[in-house]
Amino acid sequence: MSLVLRNLQRVVPLRRARLRHDVELLRRIARIEKFDLGLVCVDNRRIQRINSIYRRINMPTDVLSFPFYEASCCDNLTSLTSDLPRDELNLGDIFLGVEYILTQCQESSEDFYSNLTVITLHGICHLLGYKHGSDDKWIEMFQKEKHILSEFNRLTGSRLEPLTTRFSS
Repeated sequence: MSLVLRNLQRVVPLRRARLRHDVELLRRIARIEKFDLGLVCVDNRRIQRINSIYRRINMPTDVLSFPFYEASCCDNLTSLTSDLPRDELNLGDIFLGVEYILTQCQESSEDFYSNLTVITLHGICHLLGYKHGSDDKWIEMFQKEKHILSEFNRLTGSRLEPLTTRFSS
């Protein structure tokens, strides 16, 4: 199915082809390529507004995920593919706060596109139902991210690490 990538900001120059390539590879590794996925790149003002509305946190953030299906650790979500009409195979939407991410990368001297890939995977895991609100949930999400990134690294020669290694519960 499709990946819809929209860049609704003009603050950060974005190489959409690279991001698209990395996200398509993540989708293949996670075995969710049958599902539609929306990826929207926004500036600080827009991500702050969305964060304020949906999470009641009035500040910008790196990623917000909006699943099409409410799921609980849905590796089994792919089993729905046989039960759903083709037009309902939608994983959900991820909003990337690219301006926020760029600022964080500049402060920590980390690579912007590597971080976009890791943060997008984090968003995908949220769409799959993974959470990090407790130690047990954090471990589940960390293991999922680590598994997918280890395969991504093997295929690309990258050295990406899960975002949840930075999370403290």
